[in-house]
Amino acid sequence: MTQKETLLRKIESSEAKIGVLGLGYVGLPVVTAFAEAGFGTLGFDIDETVVELIRGGGSHIGDVAPDVVASAVEAGRLDATTDFGRLGVMDAIIICVPTPLGKTGDPDVSYILSALEEIRANLRPGQLIVLESTTYPGTTRELLQPELEQNGLVAGEDFFLAFSPERVDPGNETWTFTNTAKVVGGLTTACGELSAALYDRVIDEVVTVSSPEAAELTKLLENTFRAVNIGLVNEMAVITDRLGIDIWEIVEAAATKPYGFMRFTPGPGLGGHCIPIDPHYLAWKMRTLQYRTRFIELASEVNAEMPRYVVSRVAKALNEHKKPVNGSRVLLLGMAYKPDVGDVRESPALDITELLRADGAEVLYHDPFVERVHFDSGDLRSEPLTAELLETCDMVVVTTDHRRIDYDLVLEHAALVMDPRNGLRGRTGRALIYPIAGPPRGGSDAPAEMEEIEARAAVG
Repeated sequence: MTQKETLLRKIESSEAKIGVLGLGYVGLPVVTAFAEAGFGTLGFDIDETVVELIRGGGSHIGDVAPDVVASAVEAGRLDATTDFGRLGVMDAIIICVPTPLGKTGDPDVSYILSALEEIRANLRPGQLIVLESTTYPGTTRELLQPELEQNGLVAGEDFFLAFSPERVDPGNETWTFTNTAKVVGGLTTACGELSAALYDRVIDEVVTVSSPEAAELTKLLENTFRAVNIGLVNEMAVITDRLGIDIWEIVEAAATKPYGFMRFTPGPGLGGHCIPIDPHYLAWKMRTLQYRTRFIELASEVNAEMPRYVVSRVAKALNEHKKPVNGSRVLLLGMAYKPDVGDVRESPALDITELLRADGAEVLYHDPFVERVHFDSGDLRSEPLTAELLETCDMVVVTTDHRRIDYDLVLEHAALVMDPRNGLRGRTGRALIYPIAGPPRGGSDAPAEMEEIEARAAVG
């Protein structure tokens, strides 16, 4: 029986042992999905705190409930370790480590290289290695293959190698790891068939493409598409502000067209590990081929300017009330990059905080999912959201529209609210609300001074 046939039999009978490197937002959903499907799984991580939490039946990721982890651990199908020597007994190894950008905007593949070093030291014939971490086209063939073949084993014959881009959307309760189609691209036909068979055991739909490069570029196209279109609607927000038109009315009206238009919404900037980062992987790769990715670069510039644009809107609103930014008390509602998660990676709220602080504002924040945030200019802790806090702030900014925030309390006790997320749509109260573009709007019981400002802004 060949190596391929032996591994395929193990996969189809659920006898294959699955190892997952990296137990974060991507890795933990992956390893628990295979455990729930009946596979013996082992998660690898360098963080001993995370490993002990999982071994004790806990979860540090909101998308994975602790009872799911506990059930898999109790059934003996899930374990976690910092001992990478145990990689040798795994039949399939899935790499889910971070791939950030370096300070110069170049891909930082150091986490992948560290993972490869551990895998190579324990690589044996018959193993399947799958990279899920987002990266530039060519990484699997140009980086992983030569690194793993150093011990004399041949990819596609002695062991198998593939790329399958992660499509985890933290906080999305509709589309999860198991019901989102999975793209796989193998180094050889055998590699593609084995990786497709593996994911077919836990994913509703598996889409096989011709090569790792095709799979790598698929992920970059997905998020570049989003980044470019978000950049377009962000620029449209600036345009509508100059024209005195409500951007949200325009977006909603355009979205009624049943074809040729896809709804994207403006905001204070891009956040998370994917959309702000992934297009730069493609741009970097193309620079090595003497090609300039103009759409990507322009969209990146527009999106990167949105935190500064929001701060300028805050300054303008305060100025209308004869208050400078310097010395004002500004409360940010939300520090996470998107609603209902605790992930602050690349969050525009971080930039907004630093920009406001640089202008002399006292910045506070409330986020039910983020307890503390580190800043070079001084760490912040989430403040309890109270009437007293709201009444002592000169401006409140909805930087993340978490569902667990009491917006009625905000509108009742805050004087001025900046809402670049449109999280207050349909709500009214005492506060005067400034959208991301266009004139402010006030509630029926807004103070006379605010109503006067609103009327003046509406006509001028």
